[in-house]
Amino acid sequence: MSEKLYFNGDILTMENELYVEALLIKNDKIFKTGSKDELIKVASKEVEFIDLQGKTLMPSFIDSHSHFSGYATSLLQVSVEEATNFNDIIDSIQNFIKKNNIKSGEWISVKGYDHNNLTEKTHPTKEILDKAAPNNPVALQHQSGHNGVFNSKALDILNIKSETPNPSGGIIEKENGEPTGYVEENAYVNNIQKVPMPSMEDLSTALVKAQDKYASYGITTMQEGMIVPMLGDILDLLRVKNLLKLDLIGYIDLRDYEILVKRFNSCIKKYENHLKIGGYKIFLDGSPQSRTAWMLEPYKNGEANYMGYPIYEDNALTEKVTLAIKDDMQLLAHCNGDAACKQYINAYNDAIKNAHTKNDIRPVIIHAQLLRKDQLDDVKRLNMIPSFFVAHVYHWGDIHVENFGFERASSISLANSALKKGIKFTFHQDSPVIEPNMLETVWCSVNRITKKGIVLGQDERIEPLEALKAVTINAAYQYFEEDLKGSLKENKLADLIILNENPLKVDKMDIKSIKVLETIKEGKTIFKL
Repeated sequence: MSEKLYFNGDILTMENELYVEALLIKNDKIFKTGSKDELIKVASKEVEFIDLQGKTLMPSFIDSHSHFSGYATSLLQVSVEEATNFNDIIDSIQNFIKKNNIKSGEWISVKGYDHNNLTEKTHPTKEILDKAAPNNPVALQHQSGHNGVFNSKALDILNIKSETPNPSGGIIEKENGEPTGYVEENAYVNNIQKVPMPSMEDLSTALVKAQDKYASYGITTMQEGMIVPMLGDILDLLRVKNLLKLDLIGYIDLRDYEILVKRFNSCIKKYENHLKIGGYKIFLDGSPQSRTAWMLEPYKNGEANYMGYPIYEDNALTEKVTLAIKDDMQLLAHCNGDAACKQYINAYNDAIKNAHTKNDIRPVIIHAQLLRKDQLDDVKRLNMIPSFFVAHVYHWGDIHVENFGFERASSISLANSALKKGIKFTFHQDSPVIEPNMLETVWCSVNRITKKGIVLGQDERIEPLEALKAVTINAAYQYFEEDLKGSLKENKLADLIILNENPLKVDKMDIKSIKVLETIKEGKTIFKL
């Protein structure tokens, strides 16, 4: 039996008794908390004493929404996140081709451009990508993950032509009747899935590296935010070869649920080699920084009365939500705009009546960026869980001010308003959109400062303790795992992290500078600085 007794530091439990003097773990679980002398009495002679030397021990972080395989794949892509203009994008792609000896005809996947950060202030076109790689099909992904650009060769392969209609919930941009290469929402999602995946050998290496990155941020439970059929082989690789050392909870695309439920039947709502299917996933709108989030009021500084657009008609959505309730499968719905949030709230309210069951699936509102204060009472009544992408305040807050005006932008991620209503909420990073940096997210929620240094939504700031709950005990609740994870309590899994400083005691502006020194999954160290 492996036993470890931690002492001489801030042991932060996230329970009502916030601090304890010592913690004893045996094998994969927390055996007891209390005073050091008490725990010595119940420990064996072989117990390992671990002196924290004033550092902080607390529950590990739980990722409430990301795309793990997407993050892994992004490690194999050309990154243009630092690009400031079209020429930077061209140079990055050409350097990648030379460095990696890319052959003519091979697909090139590029990630991370943001038109908001480019001097041109618009999306690149197929001509820009043709200049970068005239002999290769190129897929360029926007940082939001909701839109992108294909070059001429890619458009030909994907059969996107002048006569190709816009799919429901998506747009193929055209100029003088010809595709420009820019596509958004379903037009992007449907076609990016046709781009060939990297080799299984390269993917295997990237998946292991990605897992190590999550662990370095103190995360021991990750999410596969939308499982589509093309991810089946990747997840089987992880499961069959037992490559996972962190827990991975996946959510099946409702459009292909029958095939995927059958394929992953052995791990529906239970772990198999650290992989579990947690429920279903659905998209209801786009992203606010790309102006595709579905709003109740128009965006500023653009086409008059433009409010984004929905993915589903109301009746179709209610049918899908009803299906999730009947199947007793948790539903994660991507909703950024307040109109999308309203549609989801109404659909869930109607579906409860249609399903004729008392199944509580704890439906999650993913992102909930522009969820309104007047919608919170319904969220509370229906036991819905907003999972806020609160780091948007820092990463895109200045863009939101341009798109919505200061007052509306100040109301993104209503964490404090939700807290006052007694609503359980979580935080996430939607990786690979941004790094799965939990401490940066905690910092964002506590300070709410944009890149330009503007305080955006001062009244929605929360205290560090509540922010930590959003990425520990509340996130465990979101996953129906509150009895296993999220706090330091007897019989819970020994999923722990050691930090160099206590987030509750440092200056609030210094929270994002705290370092994860060690990450422990079920009693075993999986990362150490």
